[in-house]
Amino acid sequence: MAGRRRASRAGLSLVLLLAVLVGCGGRTASDSAQAEVQRVLDRRAAAVLDRDEPAYRATGQSAASVAEFGNLREVPLAAWSYRVTGFHRSGDRATADAELSYRVEGYDKAPVTAARDLSLTRSGGKWYVVSDEPAKDASEQLWEQGAVTVLRGEHSLVMGVGQSGERLRAYAGIADRAVPAVSQAWGTDWSAHVVVLVPRSLEGMAGLLGAEASGYQGIAAVTTGEAGASAKAPADRIIVNPDAYGVLGDFGKQVVLTHETTHVATRTHTTAATPLWLSEGYADWVGYLGSGRTAVQVAPELERAVVDGHVPAALPVDADFGFTGDAGKLAQAYEGGWMACRLIADRWGEVRLNDFYRAVGEHEKRSGAVEDALRDVLGTTPQEFTELWRDYLQAQLG
Repeated sequence: MAGRRRASRAGLSLVLLLAVLVGCGGRTASDSAQAEVQRVLDRRAAAVLDRDEPAYRATGQSAASVAEFGNLREVPLAAWSYRVTGFHRSGDRATADAELSYRVEGYDKAPVTAARDLSLTRSGGKWYVVSDEPAKDASEQLWEQGAVTVLRGEHSLVMGVGQSGERLRAYAGIADRAVPAVSQAWGTDWSAHVVVLVPRSLEGMAGLLGAEASGYQGIAAVTTGEAGASAKAPADRIIVNPDAYGVLGDFGKQVVLTHETTHVATRTHTTAATPLWLSEGYADWVGYLGSGRTAVQVAPELERAVVDGHVPAALPVDADFGFTGDAGKLAQAYEGGWMACRLIADRWGEVRLNDFYRAVGEHEKRSGAVEDALRDVLGTTPQEFTELWRDYLQAQLG
């Protein structure tokens, strides 16, 4: 009997030991540590929103992270939060995969997200953030490159690093002219404001894109965002390459920002079904609209090809728009797309051009999208349209 009681007590002790090891409710020690880290990050996020530096420092005092807290001072934030998505612990040290979500007040309808890699250490029974960096292949955030200066325009928010207030005011002025111009051409079914990021250099632009700088030499600006996103999509940012943009004249600068603003306006109607000749050609069409520039002035590379007897046999394909390819071929691709949209506007009217763009984007897949829109909106076929386009090139550029 006594032996059975001792065995029973031993069994009970084993059960209690297992309970201690896994924690209440079956949670492991690692689960508990991850929950603790999540709470630390929650406090860190609250400190960012409250501009509470002592509270921020209490979550981790690395020099880099404290500097970034200061760099954020002027950025108007409506939301800032972290979500731990992966956790790896080794004693009093740990790494965490996290998703940073934030919204710029007055501009982002839903959070912008960024993947982060965190390093942490445990001291005195508490976890502290040692480092907070972009995840592998993820893009940097502007405030990681230096103190952010913010300038509000009538239709724009310009945020820059290493830029003078005068220069940022010039960007805001150009963006403020671009927004109503785009609305007049496209319509008002978009946010009618833009966020422009101006890093210190080409390298800074590449960091914001999570890409190699060599791929963006000579590219004045790009627009980030999720093609075909819902109407609440927040992630559009016009990112300027100050090296290439700075050498443009006033007219060129206006065309570039109007082009990129068009991408913001058309984002929800731009899907996987939309070929680049249409999305880029339309953005250029709006950019040059009302400028009085002739086809020869806007499309010099294509003009040379036509004059030399090398009229393109077909509309440019997506691969022709690669930034790392031949510069002349890239220019011809943009010019060819612009001429296609200009043809539609000249022959069928500007309203039909907008209808055509939207009709293509309504398809979920590329297959059949352009063909159906050509038939339903313009009453033509791909073969007929291509011939019309080739004839138009020769008439305008030959």
